[in-house]
Amino acid sequence: MSMKLYCFGESGNAYKAALTLTLAGADWDPVFVDFFNGEARSDTFRQINPMGEVPVLVDGDLTLTQSGAIQQYVADQTGKLGGAPEDKYEVLRWVLWDNHKMSSQAGVTRFLLNFLPEEKRPQEAIKFLQGRLAAAYPVLDGALEGRDWLVGDHITIADIACCGYLFFDEPFGFERKEHKNIDAWLTRISQQPGWKHPYDLMQRGLAG
Repeated sequence: MSMKLYCFGESGNAYKAALTLTLAGADWDPVFVDFFNGEARSDTFRQINPMGEVPVLVDGDLTLTQSGAIQQYVADQTGKLGGAPEDKYEVLRWVLWDNHKMSSQAGVTRFLLNFLPEEKRPQEAIKFLQGRLAAAYPVLDGALEGRDWLVGDHITIADIACCGYLFFDEPFGFERKEHKNIDAWLTRISQQPGWKHPYDLMQRGLAG
């Protein structure tokens, strides 16, 4: 039986889970969640995830939420993308760094700038979040200096976590050309067998 991933195309956190499943060669199917029409906050969906969020992975009797936990589960189940045993905590360190320093800022900033009417966009909040992101990008870029991957010699869930929002086309303050190491790293990720853009892996909630 294939795993099911509750997701929608605009979600960078769902993309982390979907890309991990894909690059690990897992058998999975996307289940579209109509986020923009409130499905994630419906009583029906909250029976699946009381947090009212995507992604949610269902594998038989297991229901798992939070992208980092899903990534680790997929790595454990498939034996792929987890890195060498001695690198376990370094991989985890980057997954947690991304969740705190990158994705939490990028996801909100991108939402405010692209999915809210212009007159409702809180400019001071956007400015603050973009400042936080401006401090995070050099950390990631510096970690990739002279390296192909964040941890070890092969792509891991650390890389997939940290790239989760950086392949989206909607503007939120990230410019690939300004960060040469990140730019080259994103190219390497996109060259992995099976890689797909988020909108090719998952159904979009809004028309492109």
